[in-house]
Amino acid sequence: MSTQHIDVAAGCLPTHQLLNVDGKRIPDEELDHYLKDLKEADLADFLRDMVVLRRMDNEATALQRQGQLGLWAPLLGQEAAQIGSVRATNDDDFIFPSYREHGVAWARGVKAEDLLSVWRGAQASGWDPNEVNIACQQIVIGSQALHAAGYGMGIKFDGGKQVSVAYFGDGATSQGDVNEAMVFAASYQAPVLFFCQNNQWAISEPVALQSRTQIADRAHGFGLKTWRVDGNDILAVYAATKAALNHARHGLGPAFIEAVTYRMGSHTTADDPTRYRKSEQLEEWKAKDPIDRLVKYLHEMGADVQSYEQRAQNAADDLAAKLREAITSMEDPKAEELFTNVYAEKHEPTERAAKNYLDYLADFEGGE
Repeated sequence: MSTQHIDVAAGCLPTHQLLNVDGKRIPDEELDHYLKDLKEADLADFLRDMVVLRRMDNEATALQRQGQLGLWAPLLGQEAAQIGSVRATNDDDFIFPSYREHGVAWARGVKAEDLLSVWRGAQASGWDPNEVNIACQQIVIGSQALHAAGYGMGIKFDGGKQVSVAYFGDGATSQGDVNEAMVFAASYQAPVLFFCQNNQWAISEPVALQSRTQIADRAHGFGLKTWRVDGNDILAVYAATKAALNHARHGLGPAFIEAVTYRMGSHTTADDPTRYRKSEQLEEWKAKDPIDRLVKYLHEMGADVQSYEQRAQNAADDLAAKLREAITSMEDPKAEELFTNVYAEKHEPTERAAKNYLDYLADFEGGE
């Protein structure tokens, strides 16, 4: 049986790029408007955020290799997609992240040590979502999209002006939850932004295997206002996110962004990407590094780049030192804490399970 060849790169939407790989500014009639209030100081803050985030990610990977964390999901290469998008949100917008949005959580005000505490197994959640308007990281692929859709429906019913934001990867777009969430959001015209970081890999499966066209085309088919951007271009990500949030915030229905980026590291620290991807592809994407691109643009502007880089490096060093101290000195949770806060009220089956488990542990020398 013959198989029809389908051009995977084909799609109905343009890929917005405002900074090319050489740091040259590219005019964009649709998105330039959303950059008009950005100053040089804002760009310097973007640089600092991405440098700090990369250092935090590297430190977490090292801590996992040293036995201080049980697992870690690296985000190397996706710094612009995360920082550019989250810095475009309002403080009262509510975010539903996946397990890789460390930068989104950190930029929202989650402490790095609280973020890593979950990956260490020291806490069940890590932070109070209501304090920073971001839910705890979701491990189940794509289910946070449903949470975001429901929250967005609630915003509409209450007459609010916030936007509910769901983050997920390209692999999650093959999950029923994500597609169902888009159906509900579109049906109710809820203020929801679906932000897909297309990092080219669903664990070991390339994106071309699960999507024979642009991922953004799928959302367009659900009736969502859709943008596709260069996910390593922080200006394009920021501007498109501003545009999408503005669309949703003004009662025009849900929006979708496909940020085309690349997962430079492993899926998690339990993964070996050398088994399924070629080094040539990695080198190709290294040339598109989001931090290098912004540095080049700052040079083009005539900015004092050296001082900005030094400030960023100092902030990264400070975070790394404090993070390592916090994680290596973090106490392990007590066994009985496994059963606390499961139910708001007294629950006898849980109490019996706790007693049986603690009695079991007591049979071993040294108790816990």
